[in-house]
Amino acid sequence: MLTAEKNAILTETGPDRPMGQLFRFFWQPALLSRELPEPDCPPRRVKILDTDMVAIRDSDGRAQLITPTCPHRGANLFFGRVEEGGIRCAYHGWKFDVDGNCLDIPTLPDNGQREKMCKKIKLKTYPTREAGGLVWVYLGPEELMPEMPQFDFLDMPADQVYVSKKYQFSNWAQACEGALDTAHFSFLHMPLVGGKINFGKDAFVAESSADERRIGWIRNDGAPRFSITKHEAGLVIGGARYADEGDTYWRISQFLMPNHGLAPNAFPGENMHGQCWVPIDDETCWIFNYTWNPDRKLGEDEVERFRNGASIHAATDENYVPLRNITNDFLIDREDQKTRTYTGIKGVSEQDAAIQESMGPIVDRTKEHLNSSDLGVVQFRRYILDAAKALDNEGLLPTAHSHPQNYRLRSGSHVCSDTIPFDDVMVERFGHKLGLAPAAAQDQAKAAEVGAE
Repeated sequence: MLTAEKNAILTETGPDRPMGQLFRFFWQPALLSRELPEPDCPPRRVKILDTDMVAIRDSDGRAQLITPTCPHRGANLFFGRVEEGGIRCAYHGWKFDVDGNCLDIPTLPDNGQREKMCKKIKLKTYPTREAGGLVWVYLGPEELMPEMPQFDFLDMPADQVYVSKKYQFSNWAQACEGALDTAHFSFLHMPLVGGKINFGKDAFVAESSADERRIGWIRNDGAPRFSITKHEAGLVIGGARYADEGDTYWRISQFLMPNHGLAPNAFPGENMHGQCWVPIDDETCWIFNYTWNPDRKLGEDEVERFRNGASIHAATDENYVPLRNITNDFLIDREDQKTRTYTGIKGVSEQDAAIQESMGPIVDRTKEHLNSSDLGVVQFRRYILDAAKALDNEGLLPTAHSHPQNYRLRSGSHVCSDTIPFDDVMVERFGHKLGLAPAAAQDQAKAAEVGAE
């Protein structure tokens, strides 16, 4: 459990709070690229980290996050007209480009006054980048702005990546912890056998399919053993379950600073998944989901399933609120819960949200009773709280801030002999003890060779 003080530090992300300061030193997803579908399309409201913004895409196709406040009289630029290289306030027609330059003040006579006034006016804008189907924003001090993190999926062709987002009625941290807590897969997401979880060796047979076998391993062993490696960008979290005799089934996830996680599901060749939990305020967050395959393009049928809420993605309305949510009890089906699934709730994403939101907007961690299955969550809290404390007390930024290449990591599953230690499991599965993507590992090796010379 945490003290009340530490729970507050973990969950409060306002600009004057330690965790809020930490978040602002890192690039954050702000919206999906497809929310700005074409040049001069309507603007979009955006709010993350208690900061209200407006997103626009200008005539050249450039996406930009700007302040919603027109510097003339304070009108909200969400109601403005995006046109001919900029946005024009609907109140008096003042116009600004995506860099914040004032292009026109039609309320002044065109006798030199207009041009002179334009040079004095500057609209506040936020550093913005577009990559991986997402529009990213940086809200920290510009003199300390880092490079974009080099996530594996950001380098993939567009047809090998699918991204989505959903609104969640909970604090960012309990959503993040839910993803890092891979022990719950033996329960929350489990289909039933004969109306029961049915732990035991007869839960599947030897000739079962690969999917059935991995489900069987998860079902049979509800008490995974965790091995955790700390690194400069975050944590590698390995959960070991008993597989066939003499073998161990490893599910390996990644936590990446300050609010990303890579899922532990994929065997080689399968789709990989990741998430980013972006605070809107202290009681709600956006969850950005990204699925990619480094070996092939995603099939149309796969993308269609993701759109409809498969895997980590949720079925949502036009405002990205899940169709099954806390206000309708996630449309829980008690008969289904009794006979087919552990929860009676449709969708992995919705099952996660139901539990995370059931804790309340901000869970009281002073009342928890943790055990060995919570080791990943405990290490995450320690890691992120230490980083926030170091920044707040000593002005020290995490190493990840200045090393974007350290984000090129992968996660996934592996079956191997139960005699192999975790570091060797990582090398056997990924070719690197931290799970660096092949290209990143090669670059690191070359850099080491140059340094040795």
